[in-house]
Amino acid sequence: MAKTIKALPFLLFLVSYNILLCTLATAKSKSFSKILSPATLGLKKEKLSHLHFYFHDIVSGRNPTAVPVVNAAMTNKSLSAFGLVVMMDDPLTAEPELSSKPVGKAQGIYASASLSELSLLMVLNFAFTEGKYNGSYLSVLGRNSVFSGVREMPIVGGSGLFRFARGYAQAKTHTFDLKTGDAIVEYNVYVFHY
Repeated sequence: MAKTIKALPFLLFLVSYNILLCTLATAKSKSFSKILSPATLGLKKEKLSHLHFYFHDIVSGRNPTAVPVVNAAMTNKSLSAFGLVVMMDDPLTAEPELSSKPVGKAQGIYASASLSELSLLMVLNFAFTEGKYNGSYLSVLGRNSVFSGVREMPIVGGSGLFRFARGYAQAKTHTFDLKTGDAIVEYNVYVFHY
């Protein structure tokens, strides 16, 4: 019996050590994150795609595609329309004419974010409906200084064929109607994706 009592602390140590190892192993297996190889998601070689289309921002008429949803108290007094927030579901077409082939929609918001110039915060998805890109999206988050010749905004992500997308969109005003406020904007988008 004396030998058993002397061996008891050692046995308790072994049992405790095994419990600790099991606990650590369990904790590792229940982690909320792990490192993966891109191949496990079926990702192969990264591609660079160029997309070219026209964005139709229609604020006038019976069926506008962009509508103001918020005005600050100072918006109407501001030369830059500071504080104006507009929700949009603007058509994207292959050519400048609205009647040309539709390729998708620009869905999101833009807001006047500068006190000194007409500069918009753009938060939108290009939701494509044409060809192999049907059902795929590109997300844009950036600054659009409206009166600059060419504006560049980052592509911050995407879905569908544009998973893991990154790149940039260049916007250039094609036409702007001073009476109605309607605009057609040419977009060239360069995007890396798998």
